[in-house]
Amino acid sequence: MKLKKEIARIQRRFPQLVLQVVMHEFPAEHPFSMHVFWLFNAGNFAGDSQRGKNNHALLIALDPTRGEAAIMPGYGLEPFLKTETLDHLLELAGPAWESRRWADGISRVLDGLDQLLESIALPEDTIRSNNGEF
Repeated sequence: MKLKKEIARIQRRFPQLVLQVVMHEFPAEHPFSMHVFWLFNAGNFAGDSQRGKNNHALLIALDPTRGEAAIMPGYGLEPFLKTETLDHLLELAGPAWESRRWADGISRVLDGLDQLLESIALPEDTIRSNNGEF
């Protein structure tokens, strides 16, 4: 219930964001990154009208059996969300997930994501002066 409230709070602050969290055991015969890519694209989380640069969906995927997690941003968010930054958010959740405290780890990712999205919401002039990096 706590995670639902956290997700709802982030989506109220950033109404253009479509945030999904999926925790699932994926088949081992394929790389985790491939599963996440296809889940994101086939899941059509942002809807048909939100494609390409208008896709502001964000998928947090977690496979507890593999011990792997990923954050997949839609094309509209990719210019603002650097891979290193998203990986850092996952690292923050690592200790909780290693202790099998899934909700705590997801909550840590959501807290960091909230701060990251706030920094993205800066005026256009600020973004240009930093070459899109935060």
